[in-house]
Amino acid sequence: MLRILSGAAVRRPVLTIMLWAAVLAAGVGAGAGLFSRLTAEVGTVPGSESAVVRERLDAENPVPESITAVVDGAAPPAVADAVTRVRALDGVVSVADPVPSSRTPEVVLISVVLAGGGEAAEEAAGILRGLPAGSVVVSGGPLTMADYNDQAQRDVQRAELISLPVVLVLLLVVFGSLLAAGLPLLVAIVGIGANFGVLYAFSLVTDVSIYAVQVTTMLSMGLAVDYALLLVSRFREERAADPDVHGAVLRSTATAGRTVLFTGLTVAVALAGLVVFPDPFLRSLGLAATGVVLVNMLAAVTLLPAMLSLWGHRIRPAAATGGTVFARIAARVQRRPLLTLLGTAAALVVLALPVAGLSIGNGDARSLPSASDTRRLDAALTRDFPSLTGPDPLFIPAADADRIAAVPGIARVSVADGVVTAHPAERPSDETTQAAVRELRAQGFEVTGTAARLADYRTMLGERAPIAAGLVALGTLALLFAFTGSILLPVKAVLTNLLSIAASLGVVVWVFQEGHFAWLLGSERLDDTNLTVPVLVAAIAFGLSVDYEMFLLSRVRERYLAGDAPDRAVAAGLQQTGRIITSAGLLLVVVFAGFLTGGFAPIKQIGLGLVLAVALDATVVRLLLVPATMTLLGRWNWWAPRPMRALHLRYGLREA
Repeated sequence: MLRILSGAAVRRPVLTIMLWAAVLAAGVGAGAGLFSRLTAEVGTVPGSESAVVRERLDAENPVPESITAVVDGAAPPAVADAVTRVRALDGVVSVADPVPSSRTPEVVLISVVLAGGGEAAEEAAGILRGLPAGSVVVSGGPLTMADYNDQAQRDVQRAELISLPVVLVLLLVVFGSLLAAGLPLLVAIVGIGANFGVLYAFSLVTDVSIYAVQVTTMLSMGLAVDYALLLVSRFREERAADPDVHGAVLRSTATAGRTVLFTGLTVAVALAGLVVFPDPFLRSLGLAATGVVLVNMLAAVTLLPAMLSLWGHRIRPAAATGGTVFARIAARVQRRPLLTLLGTAAALVVLALPVAGLSIGNGDARSLPSASDTRRLDAALTRDFPSLTGPDPLFIPAADADRIAAVPGIARVSVADGVVTAHPAERPSDETTQAAVRELRAQGFEVTGTAARLADYRTMLGERAPIAAGLVALGTLALLFAFTGSILLPVKAVLTNLLSIAASLGVVVWVFQEGHFAWLLGSERLDDTNLTVPVLVAAIAFGLSVDYEMFLLSRVRERYLAGDAPDRAVAAGLQQTGRIITSAGLLLVVVFAGFLTGGFAPIKQIGLGLVLAVALDATVVRLLLVPATMTLLGRWNWWAPRPMRALHLRYGLREA
């Protein structure tokens, strides 16, 4: 299949480029209507008690959308006039009389109940913001949703504006040629455009989260550059051996292209594991990201060979180098492999220690930038109307309020329309609040609300995460066995990858949850790690880690099959791939670091987790831990039982 696709692209390069240009145009066109279809809802478990009760309460007594304004320093007549004008708007159900703050009468709160739709909310907000006052903050309902959507668009644009130029400069340094550097970037641009098309297609049949745009965009760009870098580097090596361009392209796709095929499939398997989770956010992201990975893989083995066949004669062959830096690293690692293995593993374990205190939560207004209206309204309410703020309440239909009030962790209760509203004393993720949810349910009450949703989500993760991890591990082991013919190497790859992922998550917890140096990333102590972060970082980082594993193993196995001794094959593989893996890792770090400049705290957490995972994997793991392990194993690296060897000889696919 690979030979057919790449061969067709080389024979008809212009047609191939035109087809991908059409894919890019379609993706960009679809992207124009994508953001209006996104949802900010995250962390729901369809069919759970909290979801079922919430749906029933909404059906029996639907709560209309509303927006809230806090006005500071406006004259009462001006406020009264604005309230009258807002009441007259179509789509506005009611406007409450202004409520003065207990702190100062100059600050008033205005609540607007809507019949639905964001147009009335925008009109009402426009009138209120036009008040001659010291400050007016308006948010809530559809305005908060707009805040999240606008922030998503700004984050994507900022990340691309920052990442693309830096990636181009780094590619220029790696290749020393504008054309060679530009080809991976062109593949990345096509991948990003196709990414929007894939997301739009999924938005037609399922909910797509606003976070999916940032996550899949950075994944698409990173993988496209990664795969193109590997192929262009191999093409330059092949041209150094034989200057024939078409022959070099075909040999590159038959070797490095096969590695791209396997790495793409492995990343897709890792991300497809997200489909196991019933959370629509994780499931839709898993489907979309898997599609994005496969599109980028296909672009790398078709579009790039087509461009190389047309313009490859203008790319200089690789200069003969000894790779002295990586040769010295290999020599030192192989002199003391056990010490290197133990020292490296110990360092990663130390970084992973904060994971023991991981606390997942739903997030709050602190997830947005301090300048956003949603964040400013939250601060204004906390300052001027503290009685209206506090932990999100729990809702219990047709219940005994006195029994609920007696549950530890419940500060106060109120009753309206047959529903008890219970206000916890602590935030939803606090163990006191979670224990209150468990106690209420143990007493036979049906409970919904933020804390109840979080409890159901944690239960779901506990049940589904082992299943997802098992399926991903089995799929990865199968692909790595098909690639290497070894039993031990796939097991070693899974274990070392888990170690680097745990280390990166440990740092994320230490920075964002515990607040150490969070200010450097424009954030603050959040007390929790966003509930989507551990699963997403683990899935994406695992796939990318296997990427680099295959980059290295492909060359090691190539040398081993050519007759090199096991130690020499490991050293030669590290020497040949060290520069590529380090360059690819640096480029991915730049891509993911671009999303640390965004406004969403969850995206910052995912960005930091992936930056660390890639950096650790491309350096500590791939240059130290893996060579040390393979040196200790020797010929056992390639061992497999006789039936498995026969299976691999018959069905296994190898790079060479």
